[in-house]
Amino acid sequence: MNKNRFCVIMAGGVGSRFWPMSRTQNPKQFLDILGTGETLLQQTVRRFTRIVPFENILIVTSGIYKDLVKNQIPGISDNQILCEPMRRNTAPCIAYANFKIQSVNPDASIVVAPSDHIILNEDEFINDINVTLEAAEKNNCLLTLGIHPSRPDTGYGYIQFEDDKSSPGNHQIKKVKTFTEKPNLELARTFLASGDFLWNSGIFIWSLRSINQAFELYEPEIHELFREGTGLYNTPAEESFIDKTYSVCKNISIDYAIMEKATNVYVLGADFGWSDLGTWGSLYEHRHKDEQGNAIVGKNVMPYGSKNCIVNMPDQKIVVLQGLDGYIVVEHDDILLICRKEDEQMLRQVVSDVKNEKGEKYI
Repeated sequence: MNKNRFCVIMAGGVGSRFWPMSRTQNPKQFLDILGTGETLLQQTVRRFTRIVPFENILIVTSGIYKDLVKNQIPGISDNQILCEPMRRNTAPCIAYANFKIQSVNPDASIVVAPSDHIILNEDEFINDINVTLEAAEKNNCLLTLGIHPSRPDTGYGYIQFEDDKSSPGNHQIKKVKTFTEKPNLELARTFLASGDFLWNSGIFIWSLRSINQAFELYEPEIHELFREGTGLYNTPAEESFIDKTYSVCKNISIDYAIMEKATNVYVLGADFGWSDLGTWGSLYEHRHKDEQGNAIVGKNVMPYGSKNCIVNMPDQKIVVLQGLDGYIVVEHDDILLICRKEDEQMLRQVVSDVKNEKGEKYI
Protein backbone atom coordinates (compact mmCIF):
# COMPACT_ATOMS: atom_id res chain seq x y z
CA MET A 1 0.00 0.00 0.00
CA ASN A 2 1.29 3.48 -0.94
CA LYS A 3 2.63 5.11 2.23
CA ASN A 4 2.50 8.57 0.62
CA ARG A 5 -1.29 8.44 0.48
CA PHE A 6 -3.36 9.96 3.28
CA CYS A 7 -7.05 10.29 4.05
CA VAL A 8 -8.68 13.14 5.98
CA ILE A 9 -12.15 12.28 7.30
CA MET A 10 -14.28 15.24 8.40
CA ALA A 11 -16.40 14.17 11.38
CA GLY A 12 -17.26 17.32 13.29
CA GLY A 13 -20.87 18.01 12.30
CA VAL A 14 -23.86 17.85 14.63
CA GLY A 15 -26.35 16.41 12.12
CA SER A 16 -29.40 18.25 13.43
CA ARG A 17 -31.55 17.09 10.51
CA PHE A 18 -31.45 13.57 12.01
CA TRP A 19 -32.77 14.74 15.37
CA PRO A 20 -33.80 13.21 17.72
CA MET A 21 -31.43 10.28 17.02
CA SER A 22 -28.57 12.64 16.25
CA ARG A 23 -27.88 14.81 19.29
CA THR A 24 -25.07 17.20 20.18
CA GLN A 25 -23.40 14.63 22.44
CA ASN A 26 -23.77 11.78 19.92
CA PRO A 27 -24.24 13.05 16.35
CA LYS A 28 -25.16 10.96 13.32
CA GLN A 29 -21.62 10.01 12.22
CA PHE A 30 -21.30 8.07 15.49
CA LEU A 31 -24.62 6.22 15.05
CA ASP A 32 -25.51 2.97 13.30
CA ILE A 33 -28.19 4.85 11.44
CA LEU A 34 -28.42 2.25 8.66
CA GLY A 35 -28.81 -0.70 11.03
CA THR A 36 -25.73 -2.50 9.64
CA GLY A 37 -23.85 -3.02 12.90
CA GLU A 38 -21.37 -0.25 12.01
CA THR A 39 -21.62 3.47 12.62
CA LEU A 40 -21.21 5.80 9.65
CA LEU A 41 -17.73 6.75 10.88
CA GLN A 42 -16.71 3.11 11.25
CA GLN A 43 -17.91 2.38 7.71
CA THR A 44 -15.95 5.33 6.35
CA VAL A 45 -12.71 4.36 8.11
CA ARG A 46 -13.03 0.72 7.04
CA ARG A 47 -13.62 1.82 3.44
CA PHE A 48 -10.49 3.96 3.36
CA THR A 49 -8.25 1.29 4.90
CA ARG A 50 -8.54 -0.35 1.47
CA ILE A 51 -6.89 2.74 -0.06
CA VAL A 52 -4.41 4.15 2.47
CA PRO A 53 -2.51 2.70 5.45
CA PHE A 54 -4.56 2.88 8.65
CA GLU A 55 -1.94 5.08 10.32
CA ASN A 56 -2.37 7.60 7.47
CA ILE A 57 -6.06 8.17 8.24
CA LEU A 58 -6.73 11.43 10.07
CA ILE A 59 -10.11 12.25 11.60
CA VAL A 60 -10.99 15.91 12.10
CA THR A 61 -13.67 16.36 14.73
CA SER A 62 -14.80 18.53 17.60
CA GLY A 63 -12.75 18.18 20.76
CA ILE A 64 -15.85 16.93 22.59
CA TYR A 65 -15.97 13.86 20.31
CA LYS A 66 -12.39 12.68 20.80
CA ASP A 67 -13.38 9.87 23.16
CA LEU A 68 -16.19 8.78 20.83
CA VAL A 69 -13.68 8.47 17.99
CA LYS A 70 -11.26 6.49 20.14
CA ASN A 71 -14.01 4.15 21.32
CA GLN A 72 -15.32 3.51 17.82
CA ILE A 73 -11.98 3.22 15.99
CA PRO A 74 -9.77 0.79 17.96
CA GLY A 75 -6.05 1.38 17.58
CA ILE A 76 -6.30 4.97 16.40
CA SER A 77 -3.62 7.21 17.92
CA ASP A 78 -4.10 10.65 19.43
CA ASN A 79 -2.04 12.14 16.58
CA GLN A 80 -4.59 10.80 14.09
CA ILE A 81 -7.44 12.73 15.76
CA LEU A 82 -7.45 16.45 14.96
CA CYS A 83 -9.59 18.14 17.60
CA GLU A 84 -11.17 21.43 16.58
CA PRO A 85 -11.90 23.76 19.52
CA MET A 86 -14.78 25.37 17.60
CA ARG A 87 -16.57 24.98 14.28
CA ARG A 88 -14.95 26.92 11.45
CA ASN A 89 -16.26 25.05 8.37
CA THR A 90 -14.17 22.94 6.00
CA ALA A 91 -11.38 25.23 4.77
CA PRO A 92 -9.68 25.69 8.17
CA CYS A 93 -9.95 22.00 9.05
CA ILE A 94 -8.35 21.06 5.71
CA ALA A 95 -5.57 23.62 6.21
CA TYR A 96 -4.97 22.15 9.67
CA ALA A 97 -4.76 18.63 8.23
CA ASN A 98 -2.42 19.82 5.45
CA PHE A 99 0.20 21.09 7.88
CA LYS A 100 -0.26 18.10 10.16
CA ILE A 101 0.49 15.81 7.21
CA GLN A 102 3.34 18.00 5.95
CA SER A 103 5.11 17.59 9.28
CA VAL A 104 5.45 13.84 8.59
CA ASN A 105 5.33 13.53 4.77
CA PRO A 106 5.72 16.52 2.43
CA ASP A 107 5.28 14.19 -0.58
CA ALA A 108 1.76 13.18 0.43
CA SER A 109 -1.30 12.88 -1.74
CA ILE A 110 -4.59 13.27 0.08
CA VAL A 111 -8.25 12.35 -0.20
CA VAL A 112 -10.66 14.42 1.92
CA ALA A 113 -14.11 13.00 2.63
CA PRO A 114 -17.06 13.46 4.99
CA SER A 115 -17.72 10.79 7.59
CA ASP A 116 -21.45 10.36 6.97
CA HIS A 117 -21.94 9.35 3.32
CA ILE A 118 -23.49 6.18 1.98
CA ILE A 119 -21.40 4.29 -0.59
CA LEU A 120 -23.27 1.25 -1.91
CA ASN A 121 -20.66 0.05 -4.43
CA GLU A 122 -17.41 0.20 -2.50
CA ASP A 123 -15.30 -1.49 -5.19
CA GLU A 124 -16.30 1.16 -7.73
CA PHE A 125 -15.70 3.91 -5.18
CA ILE A 126 -12.20 2.63 -4.40
CA ASN A 127 -11.37 2.42 -8.09
CA ASP A 128 -12.48 6.03 -8.63
CA ILE A 129 -10.46 7.28 -5.64
CA ASN A 130 -7.35 5.45 -6.87
CA VAL A 131 -7.79 6.90 -10.38
CA THR A 132 -8.02 10.44 -9.03
CA LEU A 133 -5.12 9.94 -6.61
CA GLU A 134 -2.94 8.86 -9.53
CA ALA A 135 -3.99 11.97 -11.47
CA ALA A 136 -3.28 14.21 -8.48
CA GLU A 137 0.17 12.68 -8.05
CA LYS A 138 1.11 13.30 -11.69
CA ASN A 139 -0.44 16.75 -12.21
CA ASN A 140 -0.75 20.06 -10.40
CA CYS A 141 -4.52 19.91 -10.03
CA LEU A 142 -7.35 19.81 -7.52
CA LEU A 143 -9.87 17.03 -8.07
CA THR A 144 -13.31 16.18 -6.84
CA LEU A 145 -15.78 13.38 -7.46
CA GLY A 146 -19.05 14.38 -9.11
CA ILE A 147 -22.05 12.08 -8.97
CA HIS A 148 -24.09 11.46 -12.11
CA PRO A 149 -27.50 12.90 -11.15
CA SER A 150 -30.52 10.59 -11.25
CA ARG A 151 -33.12 13.31 -10.59
CA PRO A 152 -33.35 17.12 -10.41
CA ASP A 153 -32.53 17.22 -6.70
CA THR A 154 -32.56 20.63 -5.02
CA GLY A 155 -30.68 19.37 -1.94
CA TYR A 156 -27.28 19.05 -3.62
CA GLY A 157 -24.76 21.47 -5.08
CA TYR A 158 -23.90 20.99 -8.76
CA ILE A 159 -20.65 20.95 -10.74
CA GLN A 160 -20.60 21.88 -14.42
CA PHE A 161 -17.77 20.36 -16.46
CA GLU A 162 -16.25 21.18 -19.84
CA ASP A 163 -16.72 18.08 -21.98
CA ASP A 164 -13.98 19.03 -24.43
CA LYS A 165 -11.31 19.63 -21.76
CA SER A 166 -9.84 16.64 -19.95
CA SER A 167 -7.06 15.93 -17.52
CA PRO A 168 -3.74 14.88 -19.12
CA GLY A 169 -3.70 11.11 -19.39
CA ASN A 170 -7.36 10.49 -18.52
CA HIS A 171 -10.19 11.66 -20.78
CA GLN A 172 -12.77 10.75 -18.11
CA ILE A 173 -11.52 13.48 -15.78
CA LYS A 174 -13.01 16.77 -16.96
CA LYS A 175 -12.11 20.37 -16.27
CA VAL A 176 -14.60 22.10 -13.99
CA LYS A 177 -16.40 25.10 -15.44
CA THR A 178 -18.68 26.21 -12.58
CA PHE A 179 -19.92 25.32 -9.11
CA THR A 180 -23.54 26.07 -8.21
CA GLU A 181 -25.06 25.94 -4.75
CA LYS A 182 -28.37 24.15 -4.19
CA PRO A 183 -30.61 25.32 -7.06
CA ASN A 184 -34.37 25.68 -7.25
CA LEU A 185 -36.30 22.89 -8.98
CA GLU A 186 -36.55 24.63 -12.35
CA LEU A 187 -32.80 25.24 -12.49
CA ALA A 188 -32.07 21.68 -11.31
CA ARG A 189 -34.19 20.36 -14.19
CA THR A 190 -32.23 22.54 -16.62
CA PHE A 191 -28.95 21.20 -15.23
CA LEU A 192 -30.12 17.61 -15.65
CA ALA A 193 -31.29 18.20 -19.21
CA SER A 194 -28.00 19.80 -20.25
CA GLY A 195 -25.99 16.66 -19.52
CA ASP A 196 -22.89 18.49 -18.32
CA PHE A 197 -23.73 18.83 -14.62
CA LEU A 198 -22.90 16.50 -11.73
CA TRP A 199 -23.86 16.47 -8.07
CA ASN A 200 -21.13 17.84 -5.81
CA SER A 201 -20.11 14.95 -3.54
CA GLY A 202 -17.87 17.00 -1.23
CA ILE A 203 -15.04 14.49 -1.74
CA PHE A 204 -11.70 16.04 -2.74
CA ILE A 205 -8.39 14.63 -3.97
CA TRP A 206 -5.08 16.47 -4.38
CA SER A 207 -1.39 16.40 -3.68
CA LEU A 208 -0.23 18.23 -0.59
CA ARG A 209 1.85 20.57 -2.74
CA SER A 210 -1.10 21.47 -4.98
CA ILE A 211 -3.53 22.24 -2.15
CA ASN A 212 -0.91 24.23 -0.23
CA GLN A 213 -0.20 26.29 -3.36
CA ALA A 214 -3.92 26.93 -3.73
CA PHE A 215 -4.27 28.09 -0.12
CA GLU A 216 -1.22 30.32 -0.50
CA LEU A 217 -2.73 31.90 -3.62
CA TYR A 218 -6.44 32.14 -2.74
CA GLU A 219 -6.56 32.09 1.09
CA PRO A 220 -3.13 33.37 2.21
CA GLU A 221 -4.48 34.48 5.60
CA ILE A 222 -5.63 30.97 6.53
CA HIS A 223 -2.46 29.45 5.06
CA GLU A 224 -0.22 31.75 7.08
CA LEU A 225 -2.13 31.17 10.31
CA PHE A 226 -1.56 27.41 10.16
CA ARG A 227 1.96 27.70 8.70
CA GLU A 228 2.99 29.52 11.87
CA GLY A 229 2.56 26.21 13.69
CA THR A 230 5.36 24.54 11.74
CA GLY A 231 7.43 22.61 14.25
CA LEU A 232 4.53 22.35 16.71
CA TYR A 233 2.40 19.76 14.88
CA ASN A 234 2.52 16.29 16.44
CA THR A 235 4.05 17.75 19.61
CA PRO A 236 2.47 18.60 22.99
CA ALA A 237 2.36 22.27 21.88
CA GLU A 238 -0.04 21.55 19.02
CA GLU A 239 -3.26 21.77 21.05
CA SER A 240 -2.68 25.26 22.48
CA PHE A 241 -1.53 26.51 19.07
CA ILE A 242 -4.68 25.20 17.40
CA ASP A 243 -6.90 26.68 20.12
CA LYS A 244 -5.37 30.11 19.47
CA THR A 245 -5.44 29.74 15.68
CA TYR A 246 -9.10 28.70 15.50
CA SER A 247 -10.11 31.63 17.67
CA VAL A 248 -8.95 34.07 14.97
CA CYS A 249 -9.48 32.00 11.81
CA LYS A 250 -12.32 32.85 9.45
CA ASN A 251 -15.31 30.54 8.98
CA ILE A 252 -15.38 29.46 5.32
CA SER A 253 -15.95 26.31 3.27
CA ILE A 254 -13.31 24.80 1.02
CA ASP A 255 -15.71 25.32 -1.91
CA TYR A 256 -15.85 29.09 -1.43
CA ALA A 257 -12.24 29.42 -0.27
CA ILE A 258 -10.50 27.39 -2.98
CA MET A 259 -12.55 25.28 -5.38
CA GLU A 260 -14.65 28.08 -6.88
CA LYS A 261 -11.57 30.30 -7.36
CA ALA A 262 -8.89 27.90 -8.62
CA THR A 263 -8.32 27.41 -12.34
CA ASN A 264 -6.89 23.89 -12.09
CA VAL A 265 -9.97 22.07 -10.75
CA TYR A 266 -11.08 18.80 -12.35
CA VAL A 267 -13.92 16.35 -11.73
CA LEU A 268 -14.42 12.65 -12.30
CA GLY A 269 -18.02 11.67 -12.93
CA ALA A 270 -18.90 8.72 -10.70
CA ASP A 271 -21.74 6.32 -10.05
CA PHE A 272 -21.11 4.17 -6.96
CA GLY A 273 -24.45 4.39 -5.15
CA TRP A 274 -23.83 7.62 -3.27
CA SER A 275 -25.92 9.66 -0.86
CA ASP A 276 -24.81 12.37 1.53
CA LEU A 277 -27.47 11.08 3.93
CA GLY A 278 -28.57 14.58 4.78
CA THR A 279 -32.17 13.96 5.81
CA TRP A 280 -34.59 11.31 7.04
CA GLY A 281 -36.03 11.37 3.53
CA SER A 282 -32.66 10.47 1.99
CA LEU A 283 -32.26 7.66 4.53
CA TYR A 284 -35.71 6.36 3.56
CA GLU A 285 -34.52 5.97 -0.02
CA HIS A 286 -31.71 3.64 1.08
CA ARG A 287 -33.50 1.47 3.60
CA HIS A 288 -35.25 -1.82 2.92
CA LYS A 289 -39.00 -1.36 2.63
CA ASP A 290 -41.95 -3.67 3.20
CA GLU A 291 -44.77 -4.22 0.71
CA GLN A 292 -46.46 -0.99 1.84
CA GLY A 293 -43.30 1.05 1.34
CA ASN A 294 -42.51 1.35 5.05
CA ALA A 295 -38.83 1.44 6.09
CA ILE A 296 -38.92 0.15 9.65
CA VAL A 297 -36.27 -0.27 12.34
CA GLY A 298 -37.76 -1.80 15.49
CA LYS A 299 -38.82 -5.40 16.14
CA ASN A 300 -42.31 -4.62 17.45
CA VAL A 301 -43.71 -2.06 15.01
CA MET A 302 -47.19 -2.94 13.72
CA PRO A 303 -48.18 -0.77 10.70
CA TYR A 304 -51.95 -1.14 10.25
CA GLY A 305 -52.82 0.51 6.95
CA SER A 306 -49.72 2.72 7.14
CA LYS A 307 -47.52 3.18 4.09
CA ASN A 308 -44.46 5.06 2.82
CA CYS A 309 -43.23 5.79 6.36
CA ILE A 310 -39.77 5.72 7.85
CA VAL A 311 -39.88 4.37 11.39
CA ASN A 312 -37.11 4.12 14.00
CA MET A 313 -38.28 2.68 17.32
CA PRO A 314 -36.64 0.82 20.22
CA ASP A 315 -36.87 -2.96 19.86
CA GLN A 316 -38.53 -3.37 23.26
CA LYS A 317 -41.40 -0.99 22.49
CA ILE A 318 -44.63 -2.19 20.88
CA VAL A 319 -45.71 0.48 18.39
CA VAL A 320 -49.03 0.51 16.54
CA LEU A 321 -49.22 2.83 13.53
CA GLN A 322 -52.65 3.09 11.96
CA GLY A 323 -53.43 4.96 8.76
CA LEU A 324 -50.24 7.00 8.40
CA ASP A 325 -48.97 7.83 4.91
CA GLY A 326 -45.54 9.35 4.32
CA TYR A 327 -44.51 10.06 7.92
CA ILE A 328 -41.27 10.07 9.90
CA VAL A 329 -41.79 8.33 13.25
CA VAL A 330 -38.71 8.27 15.47
CA GLU A 331 -38.23 7.69 19.17
CA HIS A 332 -34.83 8.12 20.79
CA ASP A 333 -34.19 8.36 24.51
CA ASP A 334 -36.81 10.77 25.86
CA ILE A 335 -38.06 12.24 22.58
CA LEU A 336 -40.71 11.12 20.10
CA LEU A 337 -40.85 12.77 16.67
CA ILE A 338 -43.84 12.39 14.35
CA CYS A 339 -43.50 14.49 11.20
CA ARG A 340 -44.61 14.31 7.58
CA LYS A 341 -41.66 13.49 5.30
CA GLU A 342 -42.58 16.40 3.04
CA ASP A 343 -42.28 18.80 5.99
CA GLU A 344 -38.93 17.62 7.34
CA GLN A 345 -37.27 20.90 6.34
CA MET A 346 -39.01 22.21 9.48
CA LEU A 347 -36.71 20.13 11.69
CA ARG A 348 -34.06 22.85 11.99
CA GLN A 349 -36.70 25.20 13.39
CA VAL A 350 -38.11 22.45 15.60
CA VAL A 351 -34.66 21.74 17.09
CA SER A 352 -34.18 25.47 17.70
CA ASP A 353 -37.56 25.73 19.42
CA VAL A 354 -36.91 22.66 21.59
CA LYS A 355 -33.56 24.13 22.63
CA ASN A 356 -35.13 27.49 23.56
CA GLU A 357 -38.25 26.15 25.25
CA LYS A 358 -37.15 22.83 26.78
CA GLY A 359 -33.40 23.15 27.26
CA GLU A 360 -30.14 22.15 25.59
CA LYS A 361 -30.15 18.65 27.04
CA TYR A 362 -32.79 17.70 24.46
CA ILE A 363 -30.70 18.64 21.46
